[in-house]
Amino acid sequence: MTIGFPFRVAVSTCALCMTGLLVFAPATAAAHTGSDPGAPGAPPPAAASPALLYRPGVQVRPHRGVPRVPDVSALSWVVADADSGEVLAAHDAHRRLPPASTLKTLFALTVLPVLPGGLRHTVGANELAGIGPGSSLVGVAEGQTYQVADLWRGVFLNSGNDAVHVLAGLSGGWRTTAARMQAKALALGARDTHVRSPDGYDTPGQVSSAYDLAVFGRAGLRNADFARYCGTAEAQFPGRGGWWYGIRNTNRLLTGADGVKPYDGLIGIKNGYTSHAGNTLVAAARRGDRTLVVTVMNPQAGGGFTVYEEARALLDWGFGAAGRVEPVGSLDALRVKPQPGPEAVPVAAAVSPAGSGPGWLETWAILGAAGLGAGSMALALRARFGRAVAD
Repeated sequence: MTIGFPFRVAVSTCALCMTGLLVFAPATAAAHTGSDPGAPGAPPPAAASPALLYRPGVQVRPHRGVPRVPDVSALSWVVADADSGEVLAAHDAHRRLPPASTLKTLFALTVLPVLPGGLRHTVGANELAGIGPGSSLVGVAEGQTYQVADLWRGVFLNSGNDAVHVLAGLSGGWRTTAARMQAKALALGARDTHVRSPDGYDTPGQVSSAYDLAVFGRAGLRNADFARYCGTAEAQFPGRGGWWYGIRNTNRLLTGADGVKPYDGLIGIKNGYTSHAGNTLVAAARRGDRTLVVTVMNPQAGGGFTVYEEARALLDWGFGAAGRVEPVGSLDALRVKPQPGPEAVPVAAAVSPAGSGPGWLETWAILGAAGLGAGSMALALRARFGRAVAD
């Protein structure tokens, strides 16, 4: 089944309404994270001011006997508890740097909710136009039919910019997707991020920060599809003539490729590299009932695999220090406070095998438009395709 012009018109005309749904509904559902501060036995909220993470250098508030923070060469890094959102330690957390393919975490947060994994699409030549030279590719081919789930595996495992271009086209187009990603970042309180190219390709003005990438990684773990894709080590990708070929996750801390020892308990998330950004990594791991997320941006020492070893050292420190340091900030500190609502799915459940935003008047106006648009989208899809294929 090929998605043609009517589907694109439906998507384009509903771009604003889908933006409302993507930005506010998921953000509201996911914003209540970790333990309920009012629940018996829940840890007290972090007392650190958000301004602490804007200070230069290493920020940490250890109790006596806590191991020293490892000496790493990255320009910026963050260690945070994925459930509570508490930042355990950081170095230049809000320093704005090119993110490379770690920006695909924000792309996935924005686009995953609107494209059913079982939807099938035949790729046109125009969808592969404009891919930057030297981009990482998974091998998406013109005229080939793919399930959306195939394309997501191409994004997460091979960091395929070709797969990103097709998915962006299906969800409203390149510029519309970039605008929606920017709105999503602001809704999550990620104010350092400026999106110019949804695939993370080096583009003037495109930046993020270790803090923002930790926010995106943490939010991704609360989405079951995101968690499943980012933790997949190997998969099969469709080629021409009905044959398939193997693809492998380029996150060596997950796979143990190229002599990098895999990290015990690693959940995954996303690595990246460009000549301008250097090596970047968002990694998450779980031990017992604790999940940590770590961001490492552009190590200045060693070779191309140093980013994994520095992430390993920070994760080890974080698991050893958790519960024995005072937080230096929170990944929730800058997001818009939601109205009371149902609790979000805890990180542990989502990953099991199975700055400011608009005011509330503007929010409800957008949500109203979004509701109408979502209905139109559903009718258009049903009329065009019938019942979607299950992923």
